[in-house]
Amino acid sequence: MPDALITIATPQLSAAINPLGAELTHLHDAEGRELMTNADPAFWAGHAPLLFPIVGRLNGDVLHIDGKDYPMQQHGFARRSRFTLVEHRDAQAVFLLEDSAESRVIYPFAFALRVTYTITDATLDVAVVIENCGGDVLPASFGFHPAFAWPLPYGLPRADHRIVFAADEPEPLRELIGGGIAEQRRPSPLEGSTLVLDDALFDCDALIWDQPKSRSVRYGAPTGPQLRVDFPLMPMLGIWTKPGAAFVCIEPWHGIADPQGFTGDIRDKPGIIAIAPGATLACGLQVTLEG
Repeated sequence: MPDALITIATPQLSAAINPLGAELTHLHDAEGRELMTNADPAFWAGHAPLLFPIVGRLNGDVLHIDGKDYPMQQHGFARRSRFTLVEHRDAQAVFLLEDSAESRVIYPFAFALRVTYTITDATLDVAVVIENCGGDVLPASFGFHPAFAWPLPYGLPRADHRIVFAADEPEPLRELIGGGIAEQRRPSPLEGSTLVLDDALFDCDALIWDQPKSRSVRYGAPTGPQLRVDFPLMPMLGIWTKPGAAFVCIEPWHGIADPQGFTGDIRDKPGIIAIAPGATLACGLQVTLEG
């Protein structure tokens, strides 16, 4: 039986979160209009999975740790794990995932992953804290993967939608080939700070900025309400959809897929953060409905 969604709200914004994966499933404006994906399974049935302990795909879907191999699916196991609801108020919900006998079979580390959803006025804040609960260094990555409605529900056509970065981003992007990060880069498709959305951009998978200057983007049509997505703690950004789908994902990351051909230990994987025993790593995302 599916989990009951946990709802939080203010007069300006409401959200529903699934304890399975602690996944944001709905985001509605004051009139109840849906700002998230329609989750059409013909394209992608996800909504906003949380990516832990890896972002992207490992070569062969195998994690290498101290000479041992562990199976690990794309984006890790948190998105398929049932979180515990530890606190629920009108405008806030807190979820917790801790290591277990099941998780240690594929990821032999002690951890606590706490996710706090808070709505203040028209802003949804998602605050994540990863705690190393063991005696060894915890190697981990984390990423957000929210899929927003394309077009947004304000009567403007899909072709009018764009993503405007806080700064110009002229540097070439990383390129995915077969799920791995290629050595070569692809030219930036931005016009200054503006990405005009078009299905053809995603014929070769996601657009990946591994060193963006921006820590904020605005998404929507030039007129009408827009979504501002802030990610001050996240050093990378992916943008992705499947051509023809009614969503676009704006994905701040603290980690990245394996480079093509990489077979090293997880501690040497690009984008991995080494969290000391007893220490924590904070990640965050804010989504604001403007206009």
